[in-house]
Formats: sequence, structure tokens, C-alpha cells
Amino acid sequence: MNAWKIRETILDAMEETTGGRVIQGVCKVGGVRRDISDAKLKEMTAKLDSIGGEIEDLCHVFFDDASVKHRSVGVGMLSKEDAHKLGAVGPFAKGRGIALDLRQTGYSAYGSLDFKPIVETGCDCYSRCIVRAKELAQSVDLIKQAAANIPAGDIEVKVKGNPDGEYFSRVEQPRGECIHYVKANGSKNILRERVRTPSSANIPPLVKMLEGCQMADVPVIVLSIDPCIGCAER
Repeated sequence: MNAWKIRETILDAMEETTGGRVIQGVCKVGGVRRDISDAKLKEMTAKLDSIGGEIEDLCHVFFDDASVKHRSVGVGMLSKEDAHKLGAVGPFAKGRGIALDLRQTGYSAYGSLDFKPIVETGCDCYSRCIVRAKELAQSVDLIKQAAANIPAGDIEVKVKGNPDGEYFSRVEQPRGECIHYVKANGSKNILRERVRTPSSANIPPLVKMLEGCQMADVPVIVLSIDPCIGCAER
């Protein structure tokens, strides 16, 4: 229930700043749909300050629990070499000591933020969960940094429609690297779009990790990569 309490605080902050609790739809081509006032930024920062200690306490209760360790330590092992060869991304890769995080390239505002990828070297389900927990606390810090340095000015720019050309984009999502490829031919319709989601990228290493495991460990292993079924259903 403590986790749900933290979740509600986060969803409330998202609703107050973007207008949506789960699906925001605030981003658009050329910028964002709505501005955030200084008062709203202060409220959001206060909410983030309030959950910082709660996240730490929750992680302590969860990760120090003997039952959690028994079901996750040494379960779902995959070597660093196999993870790299099979294209693991996100916490799946970071839980094996691979500091693969596109935010290091400094795209968008990340070049102005104090950021360093979180990695663990256990190569098991426990390490992947540790990475996600630490990234949760890190995300709170990154949002506070960004909120303190939002520049004044327009929130969107005019974009000319019907482009002719192609574009390739790579961004870091909570589950890992997401790739978008778009090709247009100058008409009102896009000629081609290709999306490679992190869940799709993590299927090959997941299959390798499931080889020879105990049947009872299958749910633990699969859920440890936090798969998005819609993203992976192809």
C-alpha cells in the first residue's frame, strides 16, 4: 500500500502539470500543448521532496527481505557477454554492468543535467530490480533539476507540414532504448514508420535467459524485464 501511496502522489503531480494522470498527451510536434506556471513547479517539487524518503524506506523493506532475495538472487542469470551480443537494453543491460543509456549523449535537456547511468553487476533478477529502484530515485532528482532550470519563452514553434525526407531517432525510455524511423515523400501521408521498442529488443536475451530454468522461476524472470506486451506483440 505504501507503493500505491507514492504512485498516487506522482499521478496527482502529473495531472496538475499536464492535465492527465496516466496518458498526458502534452507533447506535440514543435513543442508542448500547455505551459507550467512557477506555482505549479513549486507544488510539484514539494511533492517530489515528500516521496524521496518514502521511496528509500520502501526499497529498504523490499530489497532486504529474505523472501525477495530467495526468489531473485541468482535467478535469471545472463552473462554480460550474452546480454551485449543479444542486444539487451535498459535495466536488463544495466543489471549486467553495461552502462548503456542514451541520455549520456545529452539529447534534449539531459546535457544540462547531472546524470550518470546506474549499473549493477549481479546479472540476475535481483540486480535488475535494484537498477529500477535506484532509477526511480534518480528520476526524482532529474525532474527537480529540470524544474529548477526551465527557461522562459515560447512553449512551441511553428512546424511546416508535408516534409520530404527521412528521420531516425533514438531515445531512452524506462525500459531502455526506443528507436523511431520515419520516411515522408512530401505528401500529407507518411510513407513509412518503423518503431523498435525496448521490449522487442529484450526478447532475444529473455529467451536465452529462460533456457533450462525452473518452471516456477519463469514468472519472476519474465517480470524482471518489465515487458510491455503491446510493444512486444509482433
